Amino acid sequence: MSTVLILGAASDMAVAIAKKYAGEGHAIQLAARNIQRLQPLQSDIAIRYNTTCTVHEFDALNFNSHQAFFDQLPVKPDITVCVFGYLGENETARANWAESEKIIHTNYTGAVSILNVVSNYYAAQKKGVIAGISSVAGERGRQSNYIYGSAKAGFTAYLSGLRNRMFPENVHVVSVQPGFVYTRMTENLTLPPLLTAQPEQVANTVYKAVAGKKNVVYVKWFWRWIMLIIKSIPEFMFKKLKL
Repeated sequence: MSTVLILGAASDMAVAIAKKYAGEGHAIQLAARNIQRLQPLQSDIAIRYNTTCTVHEFDALNFNSHQAFFDQLPVKPDITVCVFGYLGENETARANWAESEKIIHTNYTGAVSILNVVSNYYAAQKKGVIAGISSVAGERGRQSNYIYGSAKAGFTAYLSGLRNRMFPENVHVVSVQPGFVYTRMTENLTLPPLLTAQPEQVANTVYKAVAGKKNVVYVKWFWRWIMLIIKSIPEFMFKKLKL
């Protein structure tokens, strides 16, 4: 039975991923800033799926704590899924550096910090899997969310480079590219139903991608082609669009 560490375990996508892995017989480690918030989920998983489920305090923005956090895990995970993120509000972030900083550090710096720790351990063990939840928003900057998108672009590039670096160490890295997803983070947005996934679809995609040793996966397959079209629009035209 493998152990799966979920980083950012309080989000809707993370809950779905945890339940998917628990349902497949894996032990679960839930990690988030507020462990009290995780306790009902811990009890539900342990009872519903008859598997081991533990909770661990983890703050993505407390970079100096990440090595100690990983070191104190009583069982080191075989699979690590990095789910945490922060959408924020682009116009607020333009005017307020604190909001920009939170977006950038949550979506990029914090992820790099903890995954450096995890990947170093896996490299030493010559085994392990990392799955990072990035975003199609990182594939081309758009006026509506370019600060969030730029952070996700950095994370996508990081995962690509990490995959390249870890391949000789027998460590696999999966990049997961959701499009729109119905979550608490997006509940104030008007999302197109056809293009929007449920958290359970994200969970199934992650599970299949890890099991199949995929490199880059899109939760809804057509997002690959949508983004290919968007990236192919010449800049002199693209800059005039409202996206």
